[in-house]
Amino acid sequence: MHNFPQHLLDGYHNFMAGRYARETERYRQLAIGGQAPTTMIIACCDSRAAPETIFDAGPGEVFVLRNIANLVPPFEPSAGQHGTSAGIEYAVNALGIKDLIVLGHGRCGGIRAALNPAGPLAQGDFISKWMNLLAPVTDQVASYSFMTAGERETALERLSVRNSIKNLRTFPYVSSREAEGKLTLHGAWFDVSTAELWLMDQESGDFVRQPVN
Repeated sequence: MHNFPQHLLDGYHNFMAGRYARETERYRQLAIGGQAPTTMIIACCDSRAAPETIFDAGPGEVFVLRNIANLVPPFEPSAGQHGTSAGIEYAVNALGIKDLIVLGHGRCGGIRAALNPAGPLAQGDFISKWMNLLAPVTDQVASYSFMTAGERETALERLSVRNSIKNLRTFPYVSSREAEGKLTLHGAWFDVSTAELWLMDQESGDFVRQPVN
């Protein structure tokens, strides 16, 4: 039998001695009363861009859904499996969240795979098909020959956030709650190299860097 990763066990022991010890009552209340977060964050699986870490969130504060490149598919009920759509449905209809954030990040491997269809990441069974959700936007950015590869990646990372928000509005319960003023959609982008947070302006769509202090 293989040993469980020791660094995770060490982390668990630190958690029990630190955060859990400080917030034991909070965890017990969440266990008894259930969760009631007001915010959902759709983020990438990338280990460098964990929303709970970036926003210093405590237990029960944010409902987080992570997938490759923080993509949201359009509302398309079918016989297939729809993990991301199911998470959105649960957060909006069961939890009644008030804010829904799509959080992109710099140096995203999924975005890099989308821009490099001949690369190894795009040759598997699932990544290339998943990234096809972004195909029209990817094709447009890939045609910008005057941009460097890094500039194209950053541009597509941010455009993908806008595209996911556009797709969120195809969900009837998202668009209706937004129209009623009960739900607000947000876009954000996190630079893993500098820890800068950029928020998407609700009106213009521009990404604006947030001050650190």
